[in-house]
Amino acid sequence: QERIINLKKMKAVIIDDEPLAREILRDYISETPEMDLVAEFDSAIKASVWFQHKSADILFLDIEMPNGGGFDLLVRFEEFPFNVIFVTAYDQYAIKAIKFSALDYLLKPVDIDELEKAIQKHNIEKSKQRNEKEKVKALIENIKAESHKRQVAIPYGNSLILIPLKNIVRCESDGNYTIFYRTEGRKVVASRTLGDFEDMFSGDNFFRV
Repeated sequence: QERIINLKKMKAVIIDDEPLAREILRDYISETPEMDLVAEFDSAIKASVWFQHKSADILFLDIEMPNGGGFDLLVRFEEFPFNVIFVTAYDQYAIKAIKFSALDYLLKPVDIDELEKAIQKHNIEKSKQRNEKEKVKALIENIKAESHKRQVAIPYGNSLILIPLKNIVRCESDGNYTIFYRTEGRKVVASRTLGDFEDMFSGDNFFRV
C-alpha cells in the first residue's frame, strides 16, 4: 500500500543558483505529502545532464542563473513531460512574456502562500499538461519576438489557443470568462477573468472603458 501511494506523488525538481531560494522550496516540498523532491541543481547545465536520463512532474526554475538561465534550459527540450513554475526576481519583461504564455511564476523572495496557490493550480490543471509544450514554445518565441509579433496563449477549455497580439481587437468580460474579438471576425472565450488580461496587456495600447 505504501508503495502505491508513493508512486502517485508528484516528482519535483528545483533549479536555482541561490541557496536560500532552494531551501525555501525544499522545506515546503518536504512538508507536502503529495510531492517528492527528486533533485535540485544550482545551474541549468547540471540539470540538463540529469534530464537526459530522468524525468519530473513539476519544475521550479529560476530565470537568471550563471552559465545559462531557465529559458536556455527549456530550449533544449523537444517534449515537456513536466509543468514549469518560474522563480524570479522582479523582471517586468520576463514576467510579461511568462504571462502571455499562460505559465506560472513566483517572485523572490518566495512567499509560501503564493507557492501553495501555484501548487494547487498545478493539481487542478495537471490533466492539461499536454499543453505545456505549446506554452513553453510560445514563451520562447515571445522572448525573442518584437512586441508587435508577440502571441497570447489563451486557455480554452482543455486546450490552448495562440493569438497574435496584433490580431486582438478587444476583450469583453463575461463573468469569470473573457471574450476575445479578433481581426478576422472570430471570437474566442477564455477561461480567465478580464482582470487577468488587463494586467497582462498593460503598456500594449489596450485600455479599459
